[in-house]
Amino acid sequence: MQLEIYRIFHPGIKINSIMKRIKSYADLLRLRDETRKKIASYSEPDSHTSRVIIKVGMGTSGLASGAREVKDFIQDAIIKRNIEAEVFAAGDMGYSYAEPTILVKKPGDAPLTFGNVSIDKADEIIEKYIKEGEQPEGIIPPDYLTIDEI
Repeated sequence: MQLEIYRIFHPGIKINSIMKRIKSYADLLRLRDETRKKIASYSEPDSHTSRVIIKVGMGTSGLASGAREVKDFIQDAIIKRNIEAEVFAAGDMGYSYAEPTILVKKPGDAPLTFGNVSIDKADEIIEKYIKEGEQPEGIIPPDYLTIDEI
């Protein structure tokens, strides 16, 4: 029952491949350490110098607004355009009014968060911002006040 629920919420994860790799407690610890190292490398400023990191907000409001379709489009588009990038499903980014939202971190640049991202807008972000370096419309300012700060 738990495995079936996990598959519903994480359809892209291949459970069987993970389960085959874990045969002992030592395997579990090794997998944990590899995962921690990979996660930590994303926050290091010099890591992935040639890769773009794209996080798609896939909390409840994001999913209801079409974030899954946007994420699927972005994944396909970066492959077709031969762009060195990694796409992640993130939780709620706190901008429910602007869903779907994506965060784009280019090497050497500060991360930018884009709101109200449709498939057309995602295509524009890939072409204008990721490939050409221009900043398209729809950026949510990093100093935007949250409800706690008002």
